Amino acid sequence: MDKTMTVLSSLLFLFTFLTISLSKDLCNQNDKNTLLKIKKSLNNPYHLASWHPETDCCSWYCLECGDATVNHRVTALTIFSGQISGQIPPEVGDLPYLETLVFRKLSNLTGQIQPTIAKLKNLRYLRLSWTNLTGPIPDFLGQLKNLEFLELSFNDLSGSIPSSLSTLPNIMALELSRNKLTGSIPESFGSFPGTVPDLRLSHNQLSGPIPKSLGNLDFNRIDFSRNKLEGDASMLFGANKSTWSIDLSRNMFNFDISKVEIPKALGILDLNHNGITGNIPVQWTEPPLQFFNVSYNKLCGHIPTGGKLQTFDSYSYFHNKCLCGAPLEICK
Repeated sequence: MDKTMTVLSSLLFLFTFLTISLSKDLCNQNDKNTLLKIKKSLNNPYHLASWHPETDCCSWYCLECGDATVNHRVTALTIFSGQISGQIPPEVGDLPYLETLVFRKLSNLTGQIQPTIAKLKNLRYLRLSWTNLTGPIPDFLGQLKNLEFLELSFNDLSGSIPSSLSTLPNIMALELSRNKLTGSIPESFGSFPGTVPDLRLSHNQLSGPIPKSLGNLDFNRIDFSRNKLEGDASMLFGANKSTWSIDLSRNMFNFDISKVEIPKALGILDLNHNGITGNIPVQWTEPPLQFFNVSYNKLCGHIPTGGKLQTFDSYSYFHNKCLCGAPLEICK
């Protein structure tokens, strides 16, 4: 009987030990304290109701923790589409292992981009979009040397684009569309040190010519649409480039396309509402175009036959000076 009781006691002790071990709080205490400050700064929203001091923060909504190699430190904070108001809490800069930071679709998030973000040296993915953030794009973002993706679209950011963004050695996408940015595209954007990033600057108030240095790069996607850019943009093209999408629509570009060759893999080309002149080159029949629009320009001559050019309707060509041929009227 005593032996049986001893075995049962041992099993009970082992079960209790395993239960305590398995329920151990993996979350770093410093990270937990910081997160609770962030929650308080955001007025304790229901969106963050799972953020309770008695539970493991690695199980909280909107969070991810790393594995044992980084001692289960918080590596991702993603706050998306919640009823959240206030400004980006300065405490976000006190999560030193953070690789992903997202504040998105939060219409009541206001103020400027938080300066303490500059402390996040491990940050790879920064997405602050669809908010009411104001003020300039801060120069300090150029200090985040591990950054691979930067999206600041659908905000009320103003001022010029800082040239420091071109010093980011690992950047693969710059998405700055739909703000109130002014000034010119930085000359330094023609000399990104690493992989050439996708560059989306549409729906702003950018003005002046495109830096000629951009012609030295082989972009995958370029979107400069709906700005006030002017002059020559022919340097962005070239048959030997691998660019897949170019959107320069609704600007004030004025150059002759007659001798411009487009990338052989180009799938999207939108040049509508500019002051572009010349004839459409025969070479433009070669790429596998999926979308094409040159309407509202000053083009002339016969639309080349073959390839994809006749698969687009007249709306892709109308309101030019004297373009003719299918899908427009027969040339006289």
